[in-house]
Amino acid sequence: MKFVDQAIIEIVAGNGGAGAVSFRREKYVPLGGPDGGDGGRGGNIVFVGDNNVSTLYDVRYQKTIKAENGENGMGANKYGRSGKDAIIRVPVGTLIYDVETGELMADIVRKKQKFVAAKGGKGGRGNAKFKSSVNKAPRYSQDGISGESKKVRLELKLLADVGIIGFPSVGKSTFISVVSNAKPKIAEYHFTTLVPNLGIVEGSDFIPYVIADIPGLIEGAHEGQGLGHRFLRHVERSKFLIHMVEINPARKSPVDDIEMINRELRLFNSELSEKEQIIVLNKKDIYSDEQTDMIDELRKYAADKPYFEISGVTREGVKELLSFVGKKVIEYRDKDSEPDMSDD
Repeated sequence: MKFVDQAIIEIVAGNGGAGAVSFRREKYVPLGGPDGGDGGRGGNIVFVGDNNVSTLYDVRYQKTIKAENGENGMGANKYGRSGKDAIIRVPVGTLIYDVETGELMADIVRKKQKFVAAKGGKGGRGNAKFKSSVNKAPRYSQDGISGESKKVRLELKLLADVGIIGFPSVGKSTFISVVSNAKPKIAEYHFTTLVPNLGIVEGSDFIPYVIADIPGLIEGAHEGQGLGHRFLRHVERSKFLIHMVEINPARKSPVDDIEMINRELRLFNSELSEKEQIIVLNKKDIYSDEQTDMIDELRKYAADKPYFEISGVTREGVKELLSFVGKKVIEYRDKDSEPDMSDD
């Protein structure tokens, strides 16, 4: 399974059914008159936000999605049955564009949100509808109207289950490259990651989940410094966060790093700093005895929080971290799947 964040498909709504030409002919009913029923409406193409769908993988390989046509009308004033809508379930955070015009048609931002992207055609009227004082026996009806068809582009905005935040070069890209299918650019300088890298983490003891390596943050990000608002907007979309730190001689301490980044989150949006965080000390394999005091300070700071020490290079501690994160993802998905009494 691989992460797919874009798909182009053709959608075709159902055609309306044709109206019927029919006349009432019963032994004891003289001058029965026209009784042709209307055709049924064609089915719509409907996109629905679904928290249980995390990628566009399945949609991508359906080149054309069609809704059902409406049935033709029948005699005895019987209407044709309406065609069934084609329901396309997409992840929350999906943008729907019209390929021909480039217009943004819809932004699916919540579960159960529905968007009719292509409307089914109306059914044609049967000859019973054309009866008048001057034409008591019309011998014609309407054809059904064709359903809308268009080519759409689906794009999935960053809606990772968990985002990895931290200073530039703390090892976020290395970590995501060894635990998922993402292939980020890795180098020892600031802002190697210019856009979020996404990957799917899979394991035998947890469900697959989407993880995002979010561009590194610096002081002043809430004012647009560094990658600024681009970073912070992506943080908003994650359910919870891995806050990755290192011990870097160029900075005071990992505790100071955590507090500075949380301050930037709070200044940009007070709700961001309240997101649950898992504190992760990376690069465990390179620290010397001289850094023991900083590690002890970090352990004390994180005493009441989920805390892990890992090495993205040697993979020490990585399995335990991923298992914990996988269980946490299930908790959050279960919360999101609780019945929403405000929606039908």
